[in-house]
Amino acid sequence: MLIGVAGLAVGLTVGGVGMVFALGLALQATADSEALQSARGVAAMVNENEVPEPLPVVGDVRVQVVDADHRVLAASIDADRLVPVLYRDEMPRARDGEHLFIPGDRLGIRGPVRVVAVPAGPDNAQTVLVAKSMGDLTQSVRLLRNILLVAFPLLLIALAAVAWRVVGLTLRPVEGLRTGAEEITGGGRPGQLPVPDSRDEIHRLAVTLNDMLDRLEAARAKQRAFVADAAHELRSPLANMRTQLEVAQRLGDRTDWPAVGEDLLADTQRLSRLVDDLLLLARADDAGARAVRSMPVELGELVTTLAERYPSVAVAAPDDPLWTTGEPDALARAVANLLDNALRHTRTRVEVAVQPDGAYHLITVTDDGPGIPVADRDRVFDRFTRLDDARARDAGGAGLGLAIVRELVRRYGGTVRLADAGPGLRAEVRLPATDGA
Repeated sequence: MLIGVAGLAVGLTVGGVGMVFALGLALQATADSEALQSARGVAAMVNENEVPEPLPVVGDVRVQVVDADHRVLAASIDADRLVPVLYRDEMPRARDGEHLFIPGDRLGIRGPVRVVAVPAGPDNAQTVLVAKSMGDLTQSVRLLRNILLVAFPLLLIALAAVAWRVVGLTLRPVEGLRTGAEEITGGGRPGQLPVPDSRDEIHRLAVTLNDMLDRLEAARAKQRAFVADAAHELRSPLANMRTQLEVAQRLGDRTDWPAVGEDLLADTQRLSRLVDDLLLLARADDAGARAVRSMPVELGELVTTLAERYPSVAVAAPDDPLWTTGEPDALARAVANLLDNALRHTRTRVEVAVQPDGAYHLITVTDDGPGIPVADRDRVFDRFTRLDDARARDAGGAGLGLAIVRELVRRYGGTVRLADAGPGLRAEVRLPATDGA
């Protein structure tokens, strides 16, 4: 506001000074024009040797005809008939076309007087002098200046008040946003910023900020849930290991150390797998912020090689190569998780197949187990999600396998979903088809 008001004051001052100066120049030009017109008219009469007495004039001017000896030959009714209006040293300048200002005291009037001269008579030996009072014109300029000196400050104050009001109304929603943000950050709680009713930039800013707060709160809630679930999953094997060691310590020499070591090794392996899965998911979350390494991958060879680790899994691979782009280890990990999940729930068989599917290649892993209800098929891809029957089995995992599959497949532009296999469950992974190397 200070900068704006200061700029406005400077602009008004410059404009006012320019207006007064321009008006003074315009009035002076008008006075010169009128005086010259009168002087030329009298000069024409002198040239024709028809000089009346007194000289006729139009307007508020005084006219004299002066000879070469600086004597007044003729004058208007108000002009001095003895003393010329110009001194001897001023006369040459006036005859050369210079318009002179002289004090009004010479003529017995107030204010400055404008004098113009026009040569006349035989051999231009005579000079017609026209004096026009500038008092009224100067008074007009002075009156305008005084009006501006009073009006401009009042106008500046009025405009500053209006601008202060308008800016205050404009920034009031911003202050509301700031207060709301301070309450949210100070209280460490979720909340919404106030959204103004006006459909302007402030309204859109508030809506955008609220959307951002919702995303941040969702991310924070997801992070809290992830940490809580991870802590819970890590606590179980650690508690088992601690219990086994405490019991072995109390039994002393009666402890079956080979059995204890075997149990501790199983819990250690479970912890290692869990930590590896958590690290993989953390890297998958960070994949959007960095470049993903990828290369041509032939899916038939990848699935066939991977299935060799599972003797009970049947493989159906095409004769022609099916290429996609990705990281071989990551895609192998995704298929391996699907196979592990299928083997954990199947009754008799598990089949894995690869086939083209339009612009994609389709990998299916099918089992004949109990399947998953339709309502739970999307939920099982969330992290640490396990159905009740899986929690009841010791062989149940930590609920990260399918979450890892989804993250890895999405990383390379694919999709994964679960469908009925009648009976059993079929996991379908679609990856973009490429031309290969």
